Amino acid sequence: MQTLKIGTRKIGTRGSPLALAQAHETRVRLMKAHGLPEQAFEVVPISTSGDRIQDRPLSEAGGKGLFTKEIEEALLDGRIDIAVHSSKDMPTVLPDGLELSTFLPREDARDAFIGKGVKRIADLPHGAKVGSSSLRRQALIRRMRPDFEVVMFRGNVQTRLRKLDEGIAEGTILAYAGLKRLGLEGVITDLMPLEDFPPAPGQGAIGIETRVGDSDIENMLAAIHHAPTGQALACERAFLAALDGSCRTPIAGHAKVSGGKLSFAGLIISPDGTEWHDVRLEGKAADAAEIGADAARTVRARAGEKFFDGWL
Repeated sequence: MQTLKIGTRKIGTRGSPLALAQAHETRVRLMKAHGLPEQAFEVVPISTSGDRIQDRPLSEAGGKGLFTKEIEEALLDGRIDIAVHSSKDMPTVLPDGLELSTFLPREDARDAFIGKGVKRIADLPHGAKVGSSSLRRQALIRRMRPDFEVVMFRGNVQTRLRKLDEGIAEGTILAYAGLKRLGLEGVITDLMPLEDFPPAPGQGAIGIETRVGDSDIENMLAAIHHAPTGQALACERAFLAALDGSCRTPIAGHAKVSGGKLSFAGLIISPDGTEWHDVRLEGKAADAAEIGADAARTVRARAGEKFFDGWL
């Protein structure tokens, strides 16, 4: 077991219930790995721009970086030692001096449907309202049921569930992993198949951002890093980066790692759900980033550059 230097380590996170649950999971894993008490790690909630902006889609407000900017500033100036994130919320380009270095074992990456009065999304009536703030989910919903009216749902998980109870929509789709971490599995009425409703790159994985070259922190985190999840995320994030992916682009991607082999499935889809192109590649897990980048080049070539005109 690596012996840590004395001193409380500060874990930065957003202040939402889900973000705090992820930070506390990280703390528990660190405590167990190093045989340290709870007070050795302090969870530091940080309010972000993304949390404060609730009146419009993130794609119109500035994208994924709105959930990380203030946390990364605290990491760079030393107010926190590590930052815990939902990997799917992380931009592909990080500030100079920071890296996404550690991943916890991935949860189930599927999306979950929560219906009001119905079990499955297919059971909703013609013209039903379905709430989502994710452009990927909106596009996939429209591909599945063009008759649906997709309404914008912003806010944390509890806020979105409340909106459903208030009748703003008849169904919504959220990440299964987030509901599970919050102990809210009971609200789920159906799980969306990966093949028909592929997840966002990074979905279900907790990522830990650190300062480049901070050897003490690297040693601390090595004990909780899950290498197969790291390889899967390297592939998915390379796919996203090669497509210039952000909150403004409906992109899905999911990699599985087993026995040193990696299989990847990716998809790009127009916001209205009428046109899509997918790709599947396999290879060595050690070549994860190359596989992701190759998949992006392949799907971009199939789609043609005009596919992205007007919505990237």
